[in-house]
Amino acid sequence: MSANVLFDAPGPKARVRNIIYSIVGAAALLGGIVWVLLRLNSKGEFDGALWDIFNYTGIQQNILDALVATLKVFALAGVFSLVFAVVLCVARLSEHKPVRWVAVAFIDLFRSIPLLITIFAFWVGLVGDMTPFWALVIGLTIYNGCVQAEVLRAGINAVPKGQMEAAYALGLRKTQVMTSVLFPQAVRSMLPTIISQLVVTLKDTSLGFFVLYPELLQSARLIANNTPVNGVYPFVQTVTVFGVIYIGLCLLLSSLATWIEKRGRRAKTGIAVAAAAEPAEAPGVLDPSAPLGPTAGATEAADTPPGDSPTEKKN
Repeated sequence: MSANVLFDAPGPKARVRNIIYSIVGAAALLGGIVWVLLRLNSKGEFDGALWDIFNYTGIQQNILDALVATLKVFALAGVFSLVFAVVLCVARLSEHKPVRWVAVAFIDLFRSIPLLITIFAFWVGLVGDMTPFWALVIGLTIYNGCVQAEVLRAGINAVPKGQMEAAYALGLRKTQVMTSVLFPQAVRSMLPTIISQLVVTLKDTSLGFFVLYPELLQSARLIANNTPVNGVYPFVQTVTVFGVIYIGLCLLLSSLATWIEKRGRRAKTGIAVAAAAEPAEAPGVLDPSAPLGPTAGATEAADTPPGDSPTEKKN
């Protein structure tokens, strides 16, 4: 039903047009790639000597060090931004107007300022002396924390109101409702968007180039400017190699998000039903002559002599 509402199946003519557009688009893309390759070949960019520099141990070590430096910034900025996003989201949804207004103003301010300006402001000592590493980490944390806070807020607002009302009806406090009901569902529903923003965080680590932090882009600049081969600087080769590294990192992060999402779908939820067990005693056979109902107890009590209990009589 929803598929029919959101998408109209193409008819025969539309399918033919789509096939033609796909063929033309693929041919144009292939032609552009071939043109670029021929142009690079005419300029000698495929000369083996220009690519052989990446076999040097020193170049490989520089790339490895830059990769580690990039991942350090990304790991800290990613974790800090998510924690900061939770704090901002809670403040944004607070019932106290001053807290909510401060959170709204902070989020709108740092989402409007270009990230490079924020990083540069911390680097030049706007709030104290900082190394390029911490200037980059704090800048990425603030900007991406603001974006992730809005993502979490959208996820919380998407949770049906009845679940929150039911939680309050059970006597849960607001903190318990947030941590046990709202946030788990918000994170699960907005996980693709959260991972997409983490990919943006990974790519934004390249802004460390402007504050002289030795990440991948800074390392690429140094290699391209300081390793001439026969008077030719390997800019194309360096950009290609480092571009592949960035693409590989983003694909790995996207694959991790896909794996987490699939695992969440397969997760078992709800209360597990206990397996059926054998009865402790074999069920007895009813005696047709035995009286049933409340009269059975009265008859047994009447037949018991004074001083004897029904248990002793049975024994």
